[in-house]
Amino acid sequence: MIHIVFNESEVDLMKQVIEMDETLAGDVIQIKDDFAVGPLQGIDSEEGWQSRLEWWKGLLQGSPYGNIAGNLPAGRQGFDDRETVKQIKAKLDENPDEELWIWMGQNQHDVTGYYWLMPQFKEYQGRIMTLYLNNLPFINEKGQIFYPSWLHEIQPKEFLKAKKLSRPVTLSEFEIDPDEWKKIVEENASVRILEGGKKIVGKDESFYDAEILKNLTGEWQKATRVLSNTLHRMKIKTGDVFIMWRMKHLINEGKIEITGDINKGWKEFDVKLPGNKKLETEISEEAIQ
Repeated sequence: MIHIVFNESEVDLMKQVIEMDETLAGDVIQIKDDFAVGPLQGIDSEEGWQSRLEWWKGLLQGSPYGNIAGNLPAGRQGFDDRETVKQIKAKLDENPDEELWIWMGQNQHDVTGYYWLMPQFKEYQGRIMTLYLNNLPFINEKGQIFYPSWLHEIQPKEFLKAKKLSRPVTLSEFEIDPDEWKKIVEENASVRILEGGKKIVGKDESFYDAEILKNLTGEWQKATRVLSNTLHRMKIKTGDVFIMWRMKHLINEGKIEITGDINKGWKEFDVKLPGNKKLETEISEEAIQ
């Protein structure tokens, strides 16, 4: 069996799960692109794929992830998810008994990754299993019931229960889901979010800007601190590379003030709201008195 996950932290997580249950033994493979953000137009063509690659390269400039040599939303060196799919297909062709298990949490990152995969595995219907852990209660480390949005929020031992939810992707889903992916591509929104079930809704590229601004004050803060706080507090999650890109846009638009060198790296500049908000507040309080 082959397991697909969509986040790096989940590769080691699945390996821990496999150690607990040898019936799940198999390769764990990550689809690394984040199809919940960025251009998708013409993605099935070489030109469209390269256009997306160039978009990611622009976002990664000045990031801590180093030089890039491939399609790198996660900052990882030289990968191509298309080649990953080819390798998976080769394994399925070599072994007719091999199954592919696609693990998804209830978030737009995993679900858009699933939609991208569906048109490519239609010929293997009956051997493609899905485990979509949406709206399902699990037990956390404190023994409390919670509803996870991401697989990495679930304890490894809890996956032993989750495996019972595996089911084949139906023939109907192989008809409908590729059409849904086609709609997502044609809409070509900059941001995509999950609105229940597997419904993906397109949003403007400024969708997360308010979340960034909420974590700024009239006092100087390290840009990386604002980034970290934003990622931690936001309810609808996205990656650090995209959030930093939007922070830079807000700086260029004059909505955030900056000191330091934005071109040297994420740790090399501080940010705050325009003007002295603290002073303005003090003046307002004095006027009231």
